[in-house]
Amino acid sequence: MSSSAPRAASPADSAAGSASPAAPPARVLANWIDALSSVLLGKREQLELAAACLLAGGHLLLEDAPGSGKTTLARALARSLGAQFRRIQFTSDLLPSDVLGVAVWSQERAVFVFKPGPVFANIVLADELNRTPPRTQSALLECMSEGQVSIEGTTKALPKPFFVIATQNPLEFEGTYPLPESQLDRFTVRLSLGHPPREAELLLLRGAGGESQLEQLAPCLSLADLVAYRELCNAARIDDTLLNYALEIARATRESGRFLHGVSTRALLSLRRVAQALALLDGRDFCTPDDFKRAAVPVLAHRLAPAGEASEPQASAELLRELLEELAVPR
Repeated sequence: MSSSAPRAASPADSAAGSASPAAPPARVLANWIDALSSVLLGKREQLELAAACLLAGGHLLLEDAPGSGKTTLARALARSLGAQFRRIQFTSDLLPSDVLGVAVWSQERAVFVFKPGPVFANIVLADELNRTPPRTQSALLECMSEGQVSIEGTTKALPKPFFVIATQNPLEFEGTYPLPESQLDRFTVRLSLGHPPREAELLLLRGAGGESQLEQLAPCLSLADLVAYRELCNAARIDDTLLNYALEIARATRESGRFLHGVSTRALLSLRRVAQALALLDGRDFCTPDDFKRAAVPVLAHRLAPAGEASEPQASAELLRELLEELAVPR
């Protein structure tokens, strides 16, 4: 595997422009997470899940208070891959054309010329997506599911790889438009970064990590490497007992009475892909029950609505954790 596996570009490589020897995927990916962890201190679990979402070919939803590192996470991922990055601030007056682009008339050429919008990038940060009207929210749907944009009857392919990180602020609901289920289902993983541990926050106050470290972050993987690692994820072996475990989780969400409706088949496919990515990040070419259990809440909870009066995002996550504890885990 080492002769064909993608390699990481070290800072020395970036400076000298030379190639480094191929390294085992587990080592390369561990170095990648280490580099990201030097920017977002005390957030390794969230970083691994975000990386797994990217490796699985999905899209990420971050729900957290301002100042928790959401933008820093997006920028760190982009810098670590040498990827093209765009940030879109979603507001109540943002139009679909402001996101996708627009065809403008060229006097010189006497034709309409397409001017790409900010969505044409490898990593797109859709900041405060729930502050824009549904029409503009839905403009992202085709981008996220098809990897393309349709303008004036013309289809334009988006750069590959293409990864959307959307953020929502859970504290200020006035003037917001909650994401509909159809759009929530397009996000493979939902995460909350939360406050850093005390030790990590102390280091941040001393000047470690954060923006200062972000500016020094060198590419750890190329975009071609990322594509190759996605193929390795798809090749990770899954025993049928694990697939049946995933089906049991789905059945329980549909029949337990805890939720208004159960998870979809698309959600199960996302669960499988993220479990495969977590296995690769752990240095394995096969999945274990822990991979599925670890991925279940980040992948499934935002697609579920509690059957009771509770409507907070964490309510469905807590109910799902209870359900997972009740289910028998395959050996």
